[in-house]
This record gives sequence, C-alpha cells and structure tokens, in this order.
Amino acid sequence: MKYLAHYPPALQAQVRALMAEQGLGPMLQKRYPAAHAVRTDRALYDYVMALKAEFLRNADPLSKVMFDSKLHVIRHALGTHTTVSRVQGSKLKAKREIRVASLFKAVPLEWLRMIVVHELAHMKERAHDKAFYALCTHMEADYHQREFDLRLYLTHLDAGGPRLWDVEAAADDAARQAGSCDSALR
Repeated sequence: MKYLAHYPPALQAQVRALMAEQGLGPMLQKRYPAAHAVRTDRALYDYVMALKAEFLRNADPLSKVMFDSKLHVIRHALGTHTTVSRVQGSKLKAKREIRVASLFKAVPLEWLRMIVVHELAHMKERAHDKAFYALCTHMEADYHQREFDLRLYLTHLDAGGPRLWDVEAAADDAARQAGSCDSALR
C-alpha cells in the first residue's frame, strides 16, 4: 500500500480489511457517484483558469494546461507544473505549464480539483511546506480528505481493481454484455 505508507498503521489496517471484503471500490463510488465532465485539454484549460482567476489573480499567467498520457502515477506524478524559460533577444521569457495525468480524465470532479489546486499552489509556493498546504486548503477546504480518498482509489487500482468512473471502459463492458445476451438469445 505504497500510496498510504505515511498514514497511521491503524488506518492502513482498516483499508486492508476493506480491500479484503472487496468494499473499497463500492465505498468510493458511493462517496463520489459521478465522474467530472472535463474531458478535453481546452475544457481543462478553462477549468484551471477559472480557479486561477478566483484564487491566484496576481500569479504569473499559464501558457498551457493539458491532460498528459506520459505522466505515470506510478512515479508519483498526478500532475506537474513546469516553467520553461527561453531567451528571446535580450529578454528571458518564462512560460508556465500544468499537466494532469490522463488517468484523471475519468474521476470525480473533487479529485480533479484537488490535483489542479495542488499544481496551482506551486505557482506561489515551491516546497510542500506549511504555507503550501495552507494555500491548498484555502483554495479547497476539504483538500486533505480529497487527497486521502484519491490515494485510496490509487491503492484500489494498484491492487488490480477496475477503473471506477471510466466511461469508455463501462461502454465497452456494456457492449460486451449486450453481445453475449444477443448470442444467448439466438
């Protein structure tokens, strides 16, 4: 349970028991019944810019926001924030980017918001310190609960559980079931 390694042993034992009963996935689906509708890079850009406008009006502008299929959660990257510096004439120009792992195209909006808030907070605070987490909780009051629940979901996936809100996978499963029902009727 690498995603929960820094949590108390008693809490980890509760999660193990829930996983043994096959109850972790259903518990998460009950708590978060639907996935968000932010599916495209443009929609993600608009979503991030709205949060930035609400909480970080004076922060440097963002030049790119996108879902990135090359980000691997296994390497502890839910999203990234980067600053790309380029020399243009005698000036140094910096472009800021936020990338969110493609896995998060199909999760609850609360988790997408938590990831975006985390990356936006890095625009003001570089280190994961007290000021950083204070900014995160200012932008998302339930930040720590959302992060924990997302870690539970990653633990569920790591244990071989199915993606819970993956619309495309659910459509494929429904088509497969319909095909098997049709063949049974023949």
